[in-house]
Amino acid sequence: MKAAVLESQPGDLVVADISIDKPGPDEVVLQTAACGLCHSDLHAIDGHLPIPVPAVLGHEAAGIVQAVGADVTELASGDRVVACLSAFCGACRECTAGRTWLCEVRHGLNRGPDEASRLSRDGVGLNQLAGLGGFAEELLVHRNSVVKVPDELPLDRGALLGCAVVTGIGSVFNGAKVAPGSTVAVIGTGGIGLNIVQGAVLAGAERVIAVDLHAEKLELATTFGATDVINASDVDPVEAVIELTSGGVDYSFEAIGLPQTAGQAFQMIRPGRTAYLVGLPAAGATIELPGTQMLMQARGLQGLFMGSNRFKEDIPMLANLYLQGRLKLDELIAGRIGLADVNDGYQRMREGTEARSVVTFE
Repeated sequence: MKAAVLESQPGDLVVADISIDKPGPDEVVLQTAACGLCHSDLHAIDGHLPIPVPAVLGHEAAGIVQAVGADVTELASGDRVVACLSAFCGACRECTAGRTWLCEVRHGLNRGPDEASRLSRDGVGLNQLAGLGGFAEELLVHRNSVVKVPDELPLDRGALLGCAVVTGIGSVFNGAKVAPGSTVAVIGTGGIGLNIVQGAVLAGAERVIAVDLHAEKLELATTFGATDVINASDVDPVEAVIELTSGGVDYSFEAIGLPQTAGQAFQMIRPGRTAYLVGLPAAGATIELPGTQMLMQARGLQGLFMGSNRFKEDIPMLANLYLQGRLKLDELIAGRIGLADVNDGYQRMREGTEARSVVTFE
């Protein structure tokens, strides 16, 4: 089958022929329908997120079950599923406490060094980013990396549920627990930021302020429910938010992953509130905050990983909200591209003017 392989860091993806193994007892084989382009993969491509290479990237995927392992009873051939990198074991301390997104052994759900690789090229094993590797015509993954979704859900839109949507909306619902009538600021209106915006709207926030450097993305944010927009290339975003809200917001979300914007999110909140770091920083990045202000004004900065999701429940719920017309997915997709165009898609992501591109497989 064809797959997009990262051979070195930094480096472009190379479309190559690779081999896929048969499923083990707890594994599932999918025919890939679609896989979204995410900034986390771009960090790996540009060398800001070190991973073992060669590797098949792509983690925002959806497809149709082709085969299941001997112990898999909840899925069958023909089921339509969405994949999520929040794989979980179900038995560790975090899983039994209900925090499956923090599973202590999720990386151990991949095959071990003494087992045959799930994916290989010319006999050499290939790493699967996040245990998935969605930029391939087929996926071989652990059963607790996928969840069944309604047959009516278009899979090019369903793929987005596995990362951008569950992270953005989950950060609002599960992480921050945004209250009705509150004020919210969102820094960065890419795929994740737009879903924070629409999540805040669904939660009943009275005011949702979108902050970005690109006028096109801010205009898109208004279609997702932003009540106010701030172009940070024209004004100081912290001063603008404080002026708009007469003192700051109740919740702020940083959806880019930069130390500078994380500091801005912290400065935008009112005393006694918390700013949330949602965007993935580059490896080794550090954030400096004013300690006196943090203590004496009881302000906080908290990281939220993957929207604190329990994706086996969250993704079907989000799929149904879309099918009911209450969740925007169509508007997230800036373009559908083939696997051969994946590097061009990431270049457009670097330019920062689009929401989400999706690789679709015929």
